[in-house]
Amino acid sequence: MFVLLPTLLLFFSCLANALTYKGADISSLTVVENAGVRFTDNGQVTPFETIIRNHGANTVRIRVWTAGQYNLQYGLALAKRVKAAGLTLVVDLHYSDTWADPGHQAIPAGWPTTLDGLNTQIWEYTQNVVQSFANQGTPIDILQVGNEINDGLLWPVGRISVNGINPVSQLLHSAINGAKSVGNPKILIHLANGWNWSGLDSFFGKVFIPGALSADQVDIIGVSFYPFYDSGATLSALQSSLTNLANTFGKPIVVAETDWPVSCSGVHLTEPSIAVSTSGQETWVNDIKNILASLPNGRGQGIFYWEPGWVGSAALGSACADNLLVSSNGATRDSINIFSQDM
Repeated sequence: MFVLLPTLLLFFSCLANALTYKGADISSLTVVENAGVRFTDNGQVTPFETIIRNHGANTVRIRVWTAGQYNLQYGLALAKRVKAAGLTLVVDLHYSDTWADPGHQAIPAGWPTTLDGLNTQIWEYTQNVVQSFANQGTPIDILQVGNEINDGLLWPVGRISVNGINPVSQLLHSAINGAKSVGNPKILIHLANGWNWSGLDSFFGKVFIPGALSADQVDIIGVSFYPFYDSGATLSALQSSLTNLANTFGKPIVVAETDWPVSCSGVHLTEPSIAVSTSGQETWVNDIKNILASLPNGRGQGIFYWEPGWVGSAALGSACADNLLVSSNGATRDSINIFSQDM
């Protein structure tokens, strides 16, 4: 009779629960390099996408704005490097000329301001984006339609708190149909505050409407999870929220944005027992990985660290001074190994 030893059982359990996507958002990479920063790993100058790949990452996320610094041409150029490094490509469409997030979802300049006009525009725009990436030999693997769209997108027309959920459902339906007319990327819908089950349930419980967005159009649900912005953003709350999300909607789940500081003062972090240090970065990420690995039916699929190499903007939008996986001169920290560490 063949009996597995406890250590082997643990080994096979880890294999079964290994995440599909381990990576980072490195959208600012070209901006940082243009400012003169060169990344080094063990003292050797190395492209950052290669560094994270060598340390276990298999996926890169890049944002695309409709205009401005992170426009389509910027994203296309960065995608060539991502694909050349053998990494899965996630394209995060903000559907705005600038940052889109829970408090900002401005209609791009020159776009229509009626629902009918926006449905046509978002279909055509998304089709063009997907076609453009494919045409240069870097097809999008995962397409994120909208960024942190808890209160909708393309405001005020698509703002849920103003016009309800129906316009959002229509706009997402149109965007996805535009993408699928020329390609077959997996579709990801991304909300902020992944720890807040009430918010996730409110959105996904209403957004699937006959004649508009259908559940089968969505392949992955992504959430942001940060320790800076709300006292409710604890690991235990994330565990509960994502478990409910997996059980209720049955979709693969990724934590599409997260990070942890190595330098921070005067800020309440939601997990004060975790050190503010590189070892704390490792603990934070591994705790999230463990939560994802524990989700029902293997629904936990991945985690992306947000902008680990953005030298010059190390606060990464938080009130903590430094959340990077590299030093101010671009040298990797020990926490660069978060991508390869076991859960």
